[in-house]
Amino acid sequence: MAIELKKLREEHQLTCNQVGKELDWSGSKVNRLETGQGRVQPSDIDALCRFYGTSDELRELLKELAKQSKTRGWWHAYGNAVPSWFSVYVGLEQAASGLRTYECEFVPGLLQTADYARELHLATPGQDSDDVERMITVRMERQALLTSAAPLELWAIVHESVLRHAIGSAKIMRAQFERMLDVAQLKNVTLQVLPFDAGSYPAVAAFTILGFPDQEDPDMVYRDGLTDAVYLESPEEIALYGKAFDNLRALSLSPQRSSDLIRQAAQGLC
Repeated sequence: MAIELKKLREEHQLTCNQVGKELDWSGSKVNRLETGQGRVQPSDIDALCRFYGTSDELRELLKELAKQSKTRGWWHAYGNAVPSWFSVYVGLEQAASGLRTYECEFVPGLLQTADYARELHLATPGQDSDDVERMITVRMERQALLTSAAPLELWAIVHESVLRHAIGSAKIMRAQFERMLDVAQLKNVTLQVLPFDAGSYPAVAAFTILGFPDQEDPDMVYRDGLTDAVYLESPEEIALYGKAFDNLRALSLSPQRSSDLIRQAAQGLC
């Protein structure tokens, strides 16, 4: 819903302040609606849709989504441990049927052990120890998607540098490699390693492509940072990232050879 509202505004080439002025709102209110922060009233969605001149069908759909947004997901129980910009992603992940993800620095979140995740969070400036533990709990809960009755289809590609990047102690890394090997055995998971000698490949940072069960819901690309995230959904952007992922997949080791390399990395730890 938030992404659709932002797209409508951009199609009209208006700023948040301009829209707010027309509706006697603040620009910050428009921004909050577009970033999924705080509660969303169906009446506000109705006003925006009428202002943008959307179809009745789209207006009713977005109003229904606004009503559904009042239903809190399980991750909201962890409060500030899940930032608002990441809460949007967790909700999308829960609704997705498949993920294609590429990581060039760290093990993907859905494959991380609690100890590995803790080391990453503790290295982030300004983290409260209690929040760190709640963040880790959320990450572990998210992994249930891989073993649910209707499991998420995950295709993960990690650069070989991820295996060489020591996070915490050798014990933590060995347990992390074992976790990756275990998950790679699941029928709904494909894990590949992009080796150092793969040659040239698309110069992209980490990204995730989310696919949804309803064919009317287009794929979406997610990229995150330290304090925010970017969600891309234009057909051109999706096609570009889809092609980049296909290229990375073609250059990566087979799942079997990838598992062999992960075992070698584990055996090489002191």
